[in-house]
Order: sequence, then C-alpha cells, then structure tokens
Amino acid sequence: MTTGSDYEALALDLIARTERAVEAIAGASVETGVHFTFTDIVDAVERGLPAGYPEATRGTTSRRDVIEQMARDIFGGEMYEDGDA
Repeated sequence: MTTGSDYEALALDLIARTERAVEAIAGASVETGVHFTFTDIVDAVERGLPAGYPEATRGTTSRRDVIEQMARDIFGGEMYEDGDA
C-alpha cells in the first residue's frame, strides 16, 4: 500500500533529479552557447531514472508532463516562491 509519505518522498526525489538536470543543462548551455529545451531536461531526468521508477501520475498527465512542469517552475523560480504571499 502506498502512503502519503511515499508520494511525498517520490515527489521530492523527482524534484531533486529535475533540479540537477536543470542545473547541468543550463550550465552546458552557458558554456557552449547551445540552446536547450525543456524536452532536453525531461529526457535527461528520464534517462537517469532507475528501472521500475513509479509513474506517479493522475489521469492523462504523464510523468514527462510532471517533470516538464517541475523544470519550468525551477527555471522560472516558481518552485521556490512562498505560497503565503
């Protein structure tokens, strides 16, 4: 049985993986002048996931969709904004 804390741990793990991918790809973009897309970030995260990593999705939203939104939120700073403002 999956608990709320399991889902939270999964979300935090996916956020950390996405943050690392954003940092690595943004750094590579600065160093090389090559422009990357959010799809490149999603691909990097997906390649790094271990076999059998849970999908953790709802309805028609895929794991790739979740990762892309996380990447956008990280890149734009929304991931770190305080929700109480």
